[in-house]
Amino acid sequence: MKLVSGNSNRPLAEAIAAYLNIPLAKCLVRRFADMEVFVEIEENVRGEDVFVVQPTSFPANDHLMELLIIIDALKRASADRITAVLPYYGYARQDRKPGPRTPISAKLVADLITRAGADRVLTLDLHAGQIQGFFDIPTDNLFSAPAMVRDIKDNFDLNNVLVVSPDVGGVVRARGLAKRIGAPLAIVDKRRERAGESEVMNIIGEVDGMSCILVDDIVDSGGTLCNAADALLEKGATDVSAYITHGVLSGGAVARITSSQLKALVVTDSIQATEAVRVSRNIRVLSVAPLLGEAIGRTSRAESVSSLFH
Repeated sequence: MKLVSGNSNRPLAEAIAAYLNIPLAKCLVRRFADMEVFVEIEENVRGEDVFVVQPTSFPANDHLMELLIIIDALKRASADRITAVLPYYGYARQDRKPGPRTPISAKLVADLITRAGADRVLTLDLHAGQIQGFFDIPTDNLFSAPAMVRDIKDNFDLNNVLVVSPDVGGVVRARGLAKRIGAPLAIVDKRRERAGESEVMNIIGEVDGMSCILVDDIVDSGGTLCNAADALLEKGATDVSAYITHGVLSGGAVARITSSQLKALVVTDSIQATEAVRVSRNIRVLSVAPLLGEAIGRTSRAESVSSLFH
């Protein structure tokens, strides 16, 4: 087995390699003067089972091209099997046509990865489960819930915890986590007037006197979380925290969350944390390297991956 990393999240790849007790394969990924991506695999991969760790986070297009070109280089170097490990699958929010003459970019990216030569895909908390069906190759969608449940049990009194979905679309995800910790569920009903902005309308559920945990897969601008925290506190919640898998945190999101009433925002390291995230007073990073490492090891040994979540 070989483990290859692009430039998007090398610390995560190194942590996965440490978990598996194997070195990262030598791989040169650099740019020409005009910013074209150049890749050279600097060791023999002929007949190897190769895993490419490359979340397609900001800058999404650059990191996607790195992934595609690494896969092509491995294919032409006669790797036996290539698994694209995408802890964060970019373009996942464009999984349907919200209006006329709009793309389904999540499907296009799936096609690109497949045509580049990937034999399998391993990803984490897809924005929509049906994206698995966009691939014509085996795709494993892992869940960060077990890591989050352990952290919640270590930091909260479960007798006074309420799990909250920040919107109606995330109810299934929030319900799953609530079931794991034996907590009740509430829902934030919001109306989005335009992309990137949200307005909280109502809270469905009894939150008075409860310690609330917002659960979602992506935090981008942070507006939804901050508005939801304000609404929950107005309804009598004692404090509000959030557990989000992918900390996209674009623009002024970190500053917005740092100055908000959120007690804590916990994100995973599926996307490499910026310096602003690392020094923030109320943002904490939870590692998913052991989860990804275990899934990679089981995939290589042709063992069950789904049993990780039973």
